[in-house]
Amino acid sequence: MNVTKKILIVIISIFVLSLITFFMARLAPGDPLVSYYGDRVERMSTEEKAAAIQRLGLDGPIIEQYADWLKSALHGDFGISFKYKQDVMTVISGRLLNTLLLGGLGFVFTFGFALLLAALCAYRENSLLDRAICRIGTITSCIPEFWLSLVLILLFGVTWHLLPSSGAYALGQSASIASRAEHLILPLAVVILSHLWYYTYMLRNRLLDETGQEYVLAARAKGLSRRQVLWRHCVRNLMPTMIAIMAISINHIIEGTYIVEMVFSYPGIGTLSFESAKYHDYNMLMVLVVITGIIVIIGNMVGQSISERIDRRMAGGGEPS
Repeated sequence: MNVTKKILIVIISIFVLSLITFFMARLAPGDPLVSYYGDRVERMSTEEKAAAIQRLGLDGPIIEQYADWLKSALHGDFGISFKYKQDVMTVISGRLLNTLLLGGLGFVFTFGFALLLAALCAYRENSLLDRAICRIGTITSCIPEFWLSLVLILLFGVTWHLLPSSGAYALGQSASIASRAEHLILPLAVVILSHLWYYTYMLRNRLLDETGQEYVLAARAKGLSRRQVLWRHCVRNLMPTMIAIMAISINHIIEGTYIVEMVFSYPGIGTLSFESAKYHDYNMLMVLVVITGIIVIIGNMVGQSISERIDRRMAGGGEPS
C-alpha cells in the first residue's frame, strides 16, 4: 500500500468518523441550550429560544449544519465550547498536557515493564515465577479500569490518606513538578496495571517462539549462554513485532486513560470528552473525537505497515522470500 493510498484512507476515515459523530450527537436526546445558557433556558420565551438556536448555528437541516461545521473546520475554526464559552482549541490546549503526561508515561512504562517481565519469563520458562506472572496476567486483564481505580482510591486516598485521589495538582501548584508527580501516581498505576500483564504475556510468547529458532541453537553451540542469546538476539529480533504491537495498542491505552481520568477527576481530554457528551457541547465533542480518531487510525496504519514488512504475506505479496 503506497503512501498516497494510505493518506487517502486516513482522510476518508476521518470524514466518515466526523459525519457519524455529528449526526449521532445532534440526534441524541437533550437540549444543548442548557449547556450554554444554563437555567436561563427555562425562562426564555419561544422567540428567544429560536434566536439562541440560530446564534449557536443549531437551526436548519442537520446536513447543512454539518457542511457549515466542516467548512469552518477546514479553515481552522472549530467554534466555541457551549459549556466553557471559550474557543474549543483553547480549552483543549489547557487539558492536553495532562493527558499526554498520563497516557504517554503509561504507554512507555507499560511496554518497558512488559518487555522486562517477558524476557524474565522467557529466561525462566515454566518456573514458579513464570507461571505466577501468567496467572496474574490472566486475572488482571479481566479487571475493569474503573473498578481498580476505585479500589486504589479507597485504600490510598480514603483509608490510608497517603496519596491524592483527584485532580492533576494541588490548588495553586500547577507549576510544581512534585505536586503533579504525586497526583499522577494512582492514575498512572491503574493505566499500567490494566495493560501490563496482557502485553507481558503476549511478548513472552513471542520471545519463546524466537528461542526455538535455528539461530538460537547455533548461538548456543558457539558457547553463548541462554541469557546472552535472549538479550543479544531474541529481544533484538522481537523489536519490529513489539513496535507493531505498540502501534496497534494505542487505542487500548487511550481508552484506558480516558476511563481513569473520569474516575480520578483528572482534568484531561478523557474527562473533557465525557463532559462534552453529557452537556451536548457539540463543537468540543467533534474536535475531541476527530483528534482521538486520527491518533488511533494512524497508529493502526503504522502497526499494519510494520506487520507487512515483517510478514509479506499480510501485504498480499505471497510467500516471503
